[in-house]
Amino acid sequence: MTQTFGELDHPARLLMGPGPINVHPRVLRAMSVQLLGQFDPEFTGYMNETMALYRQVFQTQNRWTFLIDGTSRAAIEAALVSVLAPGDDVVVVNAGRFGLLLSEIAERCDAKVTLVEGEWGKVVDPQAVEDVVKRVRPRLVACVHGDTSTTMAQPIEAIGEICRRHDALLYVDATATIGGMSVPVDAWQADIVTGGLQKCLGGPSGSGPITISDRAAAHINGRKHVEAGIATAGVVSGAGRRIASNYFDLAMIMDYWSDKRLNHHTEAASMLYAARECARVVLEEGLEARFARHAQAGAAVVAGVEAMGLSVYGDKAHKMTNVTAVLIPPGVDGDRVRSRMRTDFEIEIGTAFGPLAGKVWRIGAMGVNAKKHAVLTTLAALEAVLRGEGYGFTAGAGVDAALGVFA
Repeated sequence: MTQTFGELDHPARLLMGPGPINVHPRVLRAMSVQLLGQFDPEFTGYMNETMALYRQVFQTQNRWTFLIDGTSRAAIEAALVSVLAPGDDVVVVNAGRFGLLLSEIAERCDAKVTLVEGEWGKVVDPQAVEDVVKRVRPRLVACVHGDTSTTMAQPIEAIGEICRRHDALLYVDATATIGGMSVPVDAWQADIVTGGLQKCLGGPSGSGPITISDRAAAHINGRKHVEAGIATAGVVSGAGRRIASNYFDLAMIMDYWSDKRLNHHTEAASMLYAARECARVVLEEGLEARFARHAQAGAAVVAGVEAMGLSVYGDKAHKMTNVTAVLIPPGVDGDRVRSRMRTDFEIEIGTAFGPLAGKVWRIGAMGVNAKKHAVLTTLAALEAVLRGEGYGFTAGAGVDAALGVFA
C-alpha cells in the first residue's frame, strides 16, 4: 500500500530556544526563487554579491569570505580538516559542549589535541591559553566565541594577539553570535571564522558562512590536490599532505568561489539565496543597531526571569546577549514546563546538555525574535506555566520587569 502522508501543516511555533529560531519572512521568500545553473553568469554574480555582503557581516577585508554548503558544523569541519594534517598540534579552548566538539573533530583529523580547560559557566583566562601555546607551539588555536551550552561569550581579542605572537593560526566558531553580537574578524586577528544562519542571522540551518585570512589561505593552498576528474593542465599541487575530506576541502572550494569556478560541487542555490538575504537584512538594519537590539532583548529576558525569583546561570559579566540560561528551581519539573510551554502556548525554549542537563532552561532572543513582543509573550507564558506548577511569585512581575527594560 502506498503511503504519501499528509501535507506539512504544523502550528507556527515561537522558537525561543538557543536555535534554530523563526526564519525572517524575507529569507523564506528568497528561498522560493527559481533555481539557476551554477555557472550561469547571473548566479555567479549572486555568489560574488554574497561574498561582499559577508565581508561586511564578518567585519573583515578577507578576500576568501563565502559559504560552505551544509549546517554550521559543516563549516567548522571544513575549517579544521583543511588546516590540520595528522600529527599537527592544535590547542582547543574548552569551557562547554562546543569546545569539546572542536576537540573531537580535531582528533578525527589525527591532530594532537591539547585542551585549555575552563569551568562551565565561566570563560577561559587568556593567560592560561598563552601558557599552553608557548609550551605546545601549535599549528592552530581553536575556540568558540559564544557557546550556547553554557551561554558564555569568550573574549577573543587577547587570544588573537597570543596567536600572532606565537605564529599560530586562530580559528573561531561564531555560529551562535554572528549577526547578534559583534564578530570583528580583522580586529580579533582571527584567521578562520565560521558561522551559521539558524541563530542571530535569522535563516534556516543549512549554510555556513566562512571567512579565511590570506595567511590561512596560503597554508590551505599548500595542501591543494585537485581531484583527478576535474584537474586541468597546468594545475600545480601543493607540497603538503592532501586534505582528508573531498567535500570539505577548502582549497578546492576556494577555487570554486574564485574566477576559476572549479566544478567542485553543485552549489546549494536555495541556501545561497537564503544566506544572501540574511546578510542583506542584517546590513540594512545596521550592525550596531542590530547588536543593541539583541542586547536589549537579552537584558529584558534576564530582568524578567529574575523578577520571577529565578536565577541566571553563569558569569553574567561574560554572558552572551542572545541566549540566557535559567536555573530550574527546586521542586519544578523542567521538562514538564517546557512541554507545557509548547502544548499550551506554542512556544519552544531549550533544555541543556552534559553537566547542565535537567538543571537549566535556555531562552534565546535572536533575529526576528529579539523583539519586545516575542520576549514578553515568552515571559508571560512562562509565568502562567510556573504558577500552574505551584511555583510562587508575584503574578506579572516578569513581564513588568521586561517592559521596564524596553521602556
